[in-house]
Parts: sequence; C-alpha cells; structure tokens
Amino acid sequence: MDLVIVDYKAGNVQSVQFALERLGVQATLSSDAETIKAADKVIFPGVGQAASAMGQLKSRNLDKLLPTLEQPFFGVCLGMQLLCRHSEEGDTDLLNIIPLPVKHFETDLKVPHMGWNQLEGLQSPLFNGINEKEYVYYVHSYYVPVSEFTIAQTSYPEPFSAALQYKNFYAAQFHPEKSGPAGSQILKNFLAL
Repeated sequence: MDLVIVDYKAGNVQSVQFALERLGVQATLSSDAETIKAADKVIFPGVGQAASAMGQLKSRNLDKLLPTLEQPFFGVCLGMQLLCRHSEEGDTDLLNIIPLPVKHFETDLKVPHMGWNQLEGLQSPLFNGINEKEYVYYVHSYYVPVSEFTIAQTSYPEPFSAALQYKNFYAAQFHPEKSGPAGSQILKNFLAL
C-alpha cells in the first residue's frame, strides 16, 4: 500500500508516522501533488491555527488538490476542521470539502477541550472493533457541530462531531495516534478501507 501523510508544515506528522510504524506500516511524508495523487490512501494531520494552516496549504497549491482526491482520505484534528467550509478561528475560509462550519466552544468548561473523552454514536467501518463510550484523546478549542456527516460524537458538554465522513473523506477531531489501543484500531480500520 502506498500511504502518504500530507506534510504542509502545520501537521503533527511525526506522531502519526510513529503510530503507523508501530502498526508495521511505512508512510511517505510529502507535499508533492503527484505523490499525493498517486497514493492509495492519504492521511492529513493538523495542529495549530486554521488561517496559518490554510496559508501553508495555499502556498503549496494543496488547497486546490486535496478536494479533488478520490482515494480514502483521513483528516486528523485540525486536519478535520480544514476539510470544512469556514472556521470562526480567525474568520477563515477552509477547503469546503464538507459543507459545515467550525465553531469555538462556548462553555463554562475549560477551553481547550484537552484530555480523554468518550466516543458515542459510532456509525462507520472506521470504528469496527471500537466500543461505544471508548475513550480517545482530544486537544482543541474549535469543533464541528453534529450533522448528517457525523459518524461519531463526543460531548463537551454539548455533543459535537468526533468524526465525519463525506464520500471518501473521513476525519477525526481526536488524535488517534495518541489514543492508545482504540486509536491504533481506528488507524488499522482506515488502512483497511
């Protein structure tokens, strides 16, 4: 399998790469359009701020490429948010692959939402072998509301999209690479799609 991790200088590429290596899978880090297009599967991690991440994507013309991909694609954390239409973070237009907004948490709870929380409403082969109420690891201040594209949700305190799917685009707000055995299983499930 030819697996590419999109390396656009705004992602947690090393931790994702190490998690894949623990599964015995080698991935290529690349921002090259031809390499990404030729991949069997693509992982799109992200950490940091939406506007700067979009700037990095645009500087590499990846904002035009990524929406055209047809192979299984997995956005992680900020990588999930970037797939959406618009973020309240810096009033930023995103890739608009999934027609949803990204909103800031308005809660009395501590923001960012950081630590372990439970998955509920699992609705995808991405979660084969994962139990309802399984714990996964989060670090985020922005969220995607629950919608028809939601394939798992978490509450903080209100429900939000823990994971999304639109066509070949899968995405997780949590960090599977930091979520122990459950996260490893989710990565295996993506690789099996």
